[in-house]
Amino acid sequence: MSRMRITGGTVYDPANGVDGDVRDICIDSGRIVADVPADSSKIDARGMVVMAGGVDVHSHVASGSVNLARRLVAEERSRDAVPAPDFASSHDSVPRSGTGGTVPSTFTTGYRYAGLGYTTVFDAAVAPLSARLSHAEFDDTPIVDGGFFVLMGNDEYLLRLIGNDERERAREYAAWLLGAAGGYAIKIVNPGGIERWKQGDRRPFAGLDAPIGVSGVTPRAILETLVDAGNALGLPHPAHIHCNNLGIAGNVETTIESMRAVVGRRAHFTHLQFHSYGAAKGGVRCSGARELIEYVNTHPETSGDVGQVMFGNATTLSADGPVEYLLHKSTGRKWVNVDIELETGCGIVPFSYKEQAAVSALQWVVGLELFLLSADPWRVVLSTDHPNGGSFMAYPELIRLLMDRTYRADRLKTVNQKLLDGSALADGISREYTLREIAIVTRAGPARLLGLRDKGHLGVGADADVTVYMPDSGGDWSRMFSTPRYVVKGGTLVVEEGQLRQAPGGRRLHVRPGHDAGIEHGLKDFFDRFGTVSFENYSVGALRDAPCAVRDRS
Repeated sequence: MSRMRITGGTVYDPANGVDGDVRDICIDSGRIVADVPADSSKIDARGMVVMAGGVDVHSHVASGSVNLARRLVAEERSRDAVPAPDFASSHDSVPRSGTGGTVPSTFTTGYRYAGLGYTTVFDAAVAPLSARLSHAEFDDTPIVDGGFFVLMGNDEYLLRLIGNDERERAREYAAWLLGAAGGYAIKIVNPGGIERWKQGDRRPFAGLDAPIGVSGVTPRAILETLVDAGNALGLPHPAHIHCNNLGIAGNVETTIESMRAVVGRRAHFTHLQFHSYGAAKGGVRCSGARELIEYVNTHPETSGDVGQVMFGNATTLSADGPVEYLLHKSTGRKWVNVDIELETGCGIVPFSYKEQAAVSALQWVVGLELFLLSADPWRVVLSTDHPNGGSFMAYPELIRLLMDRTYRADRLKTVNQKLLDGSALADGISREYTLREIAIVTRAGPARLLGLRDKGHLGVGADADVTVYMPDSGGDWSRMFSTPRYVVKGGTLVVEEGQLRQAPGGRRLHVRPGHDAGIEHGLKDFFDRFGTVSFENYSVGALRDAPCAVRDRS
């Protein structure tokens, strides 16, 4: 089926100004084209909604922490056995069984993303030391194209360069590290805070200008250095930032201060919901969503994803080990803590968000407020920080909450109201997302923020990633978005009549920005003194797919 025509569908393609027009989508050799011959295969999409394949800007699906989480919550996954799908015998794909739960196995991850109409997924936090594992995980995750962001904000070698005021060398090191890991973007998690915690400093976060240990490096310097590096290197996606003080009452001030630290420069702030809490009397959390989103609305260089909390089981996993330790101590749940050499940390704690838990209810409300008060859906896009705020399988329910204010109001009545005084959602927000806006926050917006020119749209030359949904007769948006009628990935029909039919491999999305070779001399000495992996064996080497374009640094 290299040539295909999807006929008569109602198309939502915001990147090309198409808003509910009835038109055909033509595919040839894995690309969208203007037309195909009359004898091409056809999909009758009359009465259906056609969008580009979904793009997830922030998830956790292929990393060392994900593998540890699978082991930690083995009992949860065993309750969700996933039999091998029934592929047509004429196809080359080999069906594989797996397990589900909040942290599914590789094959299940690919199948379930495709089953929602998603075709591109990024893992948001990979330690360079475990990059080989992440590539192996993506190789084993069918259908979706994938890439990952490389953790740098607590890297000992980087901190030494910043401490010596060698910011140009720090930029070259970031470039080398991206190439060595086969990554896509720079990731900053709790800048300096993980290193400070690993050194035994248990004091509360003291601000962006508090020095880390004896180095004198500050979180502000880390932010400025890596944000500037990402922009100077011409990376397609700017630095992807998990701010300090995640989950703490009053952290909205830290988040806005972090945004101001890099004002005027492209920067993406992730899972904003976890960083949007005010502090009421007695240090109790309250919503700070209105204050945060007002800043984002007025600064076009700033983007973010929401990290919406969804009620039910989750597995919190993060390089932010201090946060996971506090969560473990406050809940008594089992946990994992890892010191990943001199690069970063990792913590994992299973969790459950409950409607009658006051903090969970506040988190659910804060995320929705960020969505509904956002003035620009191109810059505030959809995520649950899978599996931290909830599974990506909850995306259809989240979409319904955004599109149906009556349903949203009914759900609001069922949650604990204790911490909701003064929240915008409790006061009433009438906005309902349109299908165009849903196409932006799940497809066109993430693709644009990631710099993926061939993703998230249906214009001529785009990757032939297409999803066709059948509207629910009862107006239930979650039903519509939970089971696409057809999904086409790279020109291959992978979902037909709501059933998975085959599972081709996905492509790897990565960058090779190039670096000054002079950086390698000091690096070799550092590896000889402190590394358990030699400098020569550290890089992942050549990858199967060509790197994505990087803007000319000259």
